[in-house]
Amino acid sequence: MKTVLFACVHNAGRSQMAAAWFNLLSNPARARAISAGTDPGPQVHPEVVVAMSEVGVDLSGASTAKLTTELAQQAEMLITMGCGDQCPVVPGLKRDDWPLEDPKGKPIARVREIRDEIRRRVETLLAHEGWRNT
Repeated sequence: MKTVLFACVHNAGRSQMAAAWFNLLSNPARARAISAGTDPGPQVHPEVVVAMSEVGVDLSGASTAKLTTELAQQAEMLITMGCGDQCPVVPGLKRDDWPLEDPKGKPIARVREIRDEIRRRVETLLAHEGWRNT
């Protein structure tokens, strides 16, 4: 079982969507995703909850988590989304950066675009790694 850690600043938008898509679309026997933020917010952004609920994913009860070195050490891969130098460096951890716009405060149409871009990136990652649920 591989663990992918999606990280952004507040763990209230991009990383939550990415982990939710990953866990929905991946083979649970092969890989799972967790998410965290360098400066976690109090809750998932309301516009993100709405956009994800439109595609049948409920993030209304999701909690945010602090990105720590200890948490990062649980993963084999770290995908960052805007946390830059604040994200921990963990030797041996495969790392990628997805430069995605923060959905906080954006109109719902823009949040949907970000949501759909994250899904495309997650699908590409799953196909590349052979973790897609069949």
